[in-house]
Amino acid sequence: MNTQPSQQEKATEAKPSKSRVWLRRGLELLVFIVIIMGVRAWQQRDIVTGVAPVLSGERLDGKPYVLPARPAQPVLVHFWATWCPICRAEQGSIESLAHDNPNVITVAMQSGNSSVVQKYMSEQAVSFPVINDADNQISARWGVQAVPASFIVDTEGNIRYVEIGYTTEIGLRIRLWLASF
Repeated sequence: MNTQPSQQEKATEAKPSKSRVWLRRGLELLVFIVIIMGVRAWQQRDIVTGVAPVLSGERLDGKPYVLPARPAQPVLVHFWATWCPICRAEQGSIESLAHDNPNVITVAMQSGNSSVVQKYMSEQAVSFPVINDADNQISARWGVQAVPASFIVDTEGNIRYVEIGYTTEIGLRIRLWLASF
């Protein structure tokens, strides 16, 4: 009497069914999604919502800037840093938006003094409007702890959309457009 399993029995035992494979993949995907959502929630834990905080300062070009309490058009407030590689990847989108839309203001967070930020802007050949937040007061007021961070402020002065991390140009354009309704 042979108690050893046949080759066919071995193959059947070793190979999980298709439904088990799909179930496992589905569970792995669910775990991945939960982790991503947890990271995003952690990044946004202190982000301000509701009425936009005060935003005022001197731009790198020497002009004063004050975010109106009720802007005539939606405003993109974009936080970034010179040391952030994702911000560098996104700066072409911000440059294009600022070129087409006067309601874009950026805040350079933890990037050194204004001359360091200005040098970076020159080296990168970008010219979007920047307020330097060397002492992190503006970033703290807005609850920003991770960059890039983009806020869309609507015409009522409320923060309508917040994105932490890379955001596409078309995504920002659509959010700006939607915030006008």
